[in-house]
Amino acid sequence: MFARTDQSVLGRWWWTVDRGLLAAFMALIIFGVVLVAAASPPVAERIGLGSSHFIIRHFIMLMPAIGVMFAVSLLSQRNVWRLASIVLAAGAFLMVLVLLLGSEIKGAQRWIHLPGFSLQPSEFVKPAFAVVAAWFMARQKDLPEFPGDRIAAAIYGVIVALLLLQPDLGMTVVVTAIYGALIFLAGFPFWLLAAFGCAAVGLMVGSYFMLDHVRSRIDRFLDPAAGDNYQVQKALEAFQNGGLFGTGPGQGKVKLGLPDAHADFIFAVAGEELGLVVTLVLLGIFAFVILRGFNRVMDSPAIFPLLATAGLLVMFGFQALIHMGSSLHILPAKGMTLPFISYGGSSLWAMAFAMGMVLSLTRKQPRGAITGSAPVARPVAGMARI
Repeated sequence: MFARTDQSVLGRWWWTVDRGLLAAFMALIIFGVVLVAAASPPVAERIGLGSSHFIIRHFIMLMPAIGVMFAVSLLSQRNVWRLASIVLAAGAFLMVLVLLLGSEIKGAQRWIHLPGFSLQPSEFVKPAFAVVAAWFMARQKDLPEFPGDRIAAAIYGVIVALLLLQPDLGMTVVVTAIYGALIFLAGFPFWLLAAFGCAAVGLMVGSYFMLDHVRSRIDRFLDPAAGDNYQVQKALEAFQNGGLFGTGPGQGKVKLGLPDAHADFIFAVAGEELGLVVTLVLLGIFAFVILRGFNRVMDSPAIFPLLATAGLLVMFGFQALIHMGSSLHILPAKGMTLPFISYGGSSLWAMAFAMGMVLSLTRKQPRGAITGSAPVARPVAGMARI
């Protein structure tokens, strides 16, 4: 497409971006279009909308999302953390606004309703936090007297508090996984990692006793007879019906009775209509993105892109794991979208923003051009100090 001597913005982008990651993201987007087109008509008709309502809206939201991913991938790494800082500040403000003015849906207050669109600010806070916290930690590596680690910890505490007030335990778990990965790779002392792990477990146990919906979901996971497990049972039925090669796109029957087939349980639709073989291919693409991203950034001469990319990839993989685990009943049911596959405006745009940052952070960079300073030493193999 471009000569290697092309010094235009697009030319430099083409020869420095990881085209393997780019191809994987486009493959996921194509899978998403096929599955939303197959899963959404019964859901739309069930609530009195036209059969093509959700797929049309998915296309309308998909085009800007691709544009966002491309535009963010063009940014320099310095501008990536600047943009992430703006998004984090705006997202945190909107999360406060949600608690004051947001609408309550299914016992949670997470959305701001705009004309024709519902915005979930926490979706954008996740990737922005990963990059901003990584920058503060990397900055302390440059300047030991700079309190970057404490600032990152304070930001984490504020975000978790806002999420628990909504309440949104699933998002809290993802943000905690991001922060845990960052402090692990940043080389924090082992005792501090152990203390953080114990605190995270304590948070989960406390949530079971303090949040009724969390207790209900865990009880139903441990004992299916303890309550309504209709969606999970239908999802498992979908996988059984799909077998090895599936019923074919659009030919599944279980989705007709699955309320969130186009969003929270779209992986079950993939299992029925595409079968085990293609579903494993889909799973392989998610694994490829994570492994490729880590492999690409491990050669970076500075710690900021390593930490930021690791946080974003942990978010990407953990969100996919929770969605798939819920559909397969190996994790308690949690309404979380499958990246680039599920229907959803906020989640789609936020994931495009996040993966645009991954594409930018994994671009080939001149040595010493990561944070505007000389390369810094990293912990051996990115491991914590023991």
